[in-house]
Amino acid sequence: QVQLVESGGGLVQAGGSLRLSCAASGRSFSSRAMSWFRQAPGKEREFVAVISWGGISRLYTDSVKGRFTISRDDAKNTVYLQMNGLKPEDTAVYYCAVRNTAYTDGNAYRIRDYDYWGQGTQVTVSS
Repeated sequence: QVQLVESGGGLVQAGGSLRLSCAASGRSFSSRAMSWFRQAPGKEREFVAVISWGGISRLYTDSVKGRFTISRDDAKNTVYLQMNGLKPEDTAVYYCAVRNTAYTDGNAYRIRDYDYWGQGTQVTVSS
């Protein structure tokens, strides 16, 4: 049974940092692209970042470029999201997801392209 478990969320002041982790179990996802999405209260789930198999390429939504970094450790079957310079507008539940392809491209924001999702971890940034 495949499981994705996010951790590392919490409450942080604006300008602070958090590192999210997403540990996968049940099978290896080293050949798949993996992503982070987020959903703020009253808003739709939105794409944050994607990393290709092998960590060869990464894409970010414009609002987090230069502040967030996605990475992966395939030996641990884990993907990370380092979040620096956090802003109140980053407040959301953050989800990791496994894409149905190995690659990053302009369609990585499409929720229907993802096969597996975690349960989410709350990130709250106070002003």
